[in-house]
Amino acid sequence: MRRCSRSPVEASTLADVTLPSLGESVTEGIITRWFKSVGEAVARDEPLFEVSTDKVDSEMPSPAAGVLVQILAEEGDTVQTGARVAVIDESATASTASTSSPTPSTPVTVPAPAPSALGAPASSPAPGVVVSPVVRRILSDGGVDAASVTGTGAGGAITRRDAERAVAQGPTEEVVVALSNGRRRMGQHMSVSVLTAPHGFVALELDASVFDELDALGRETREGYAISDETVVTIAAVRALAEFEYLNATYLNDQLTVHRTISVGFTRHVDDDGMLVPVVHAAAGLTLRALARRTAELDGRLASRQLNADDLMGGTFTVAAATSARTLVSQPIIIQPEVAVLSIGAVRRVPVVVERDGRYGVEVGRRVIVGLSFDHRVCDAGAATAYLERVGELLAGLDVDAER
Repeated sequence: MRRCSRSPVEASTLADVTLPSLGESVTEGIITRWFKSVGEAVARDEPLFEVSTDKVDSEMPSPAAGVLVQILAEEGDTVQTGARVAVIDESATASTASTSSPTPSTPVTVPAPAPSALGAPASSPAPGVVVSPVVRRILSDGGVDAASVTGTGAGGAITRRDAERAVAQGPTEEVVVALSNGRRRMGQHMSVSVLTAPHGFVALELDASVFDELDALGRETREGYAISDETVVTIAAVRALAEFEYLNATYLNDQLTVHRTISVGFTRHVDDDGMLVPVVHAAAGLTLRALARRTAELDGRLASRQLNADDLMGGTFTVAAATSARTLVSQPIIIQPEVAVLSIGAVRRVPVVVERDGRYGVEVGRRVIVGLSFDHRVCDAGAATAYLERVGELLAGLDVDAER
């Protein structure tokens, strides 16, 4: 090892350099490079050596200012976290180090640092304690003095969790939360769907000018039921399925079954219990007014927890509405054994380029993005796009006054 000769010095002027904690589950590192040689001056926080682990290569800062008087781990050595790798004489200068460095036979002992009091400078941890760059950054950003933190790592090193706990001023341990039965079932079903069906997805922006007409007429049916954006787009989506029957189907046991009856499921978030998908059966012949009534009835039973098995079974196609007024597009997972699910983004007012008398201008228009997650065993992107384009045509031609 590289060392230099000098007469013994007082232990109180020496600072041990140890290998700090390098992250969760990392217990050792390889010294790949020393930036300083024995006898050279080094400043606090100046890069002193480089260490490599199976996760990352890092430059380690010096824990003290002074002169490097001993290197205890050569380049290429594997060192355990917390082990001493060098010694710095805090009272020496580069000019005096060459005549006063300890001999190889001189053991260097540095007393273990005691916890420091609050109020020490943020850049001054206890002597001999190395603070890694990520830990120093966490403490600095959180306005916490490194000297006020008692390290729990090897050799008293301040770990990342120590720093996070100090900044949070409270416990930072992870909490294991048990999933509800509903969320567990939802997760299992979605996992099976992803593994079963090769998912494809396309999305189109559609003209939503029909909502200007609906707003002018009123957002209620003549029976008093609310007409949502979801209801309006679903009417067009259901009618388009008559021309794309293979999307109103189920795929099970390597067999595709095309259903003549369209039964539409509507995704509904259930607080703390995942998602349910109530189904409107025989939806193909429904008007806007009838669909608004049927979905209102299902939502009422959902709110009162009175949905029965028939309300949740038999779906052949699913619609997933926007989860907020800022949702542009989402890519839902197919509800097995169905082969497609339509997503509806928020209906927005946007600048639209229009042509009038051969001249282009910009006007405020209404647009909505609809997407289709489809089973690639049954459909491809071209067919899915054609279906969404047909949904757009039917949406634009919807007579909301007659159907509300």
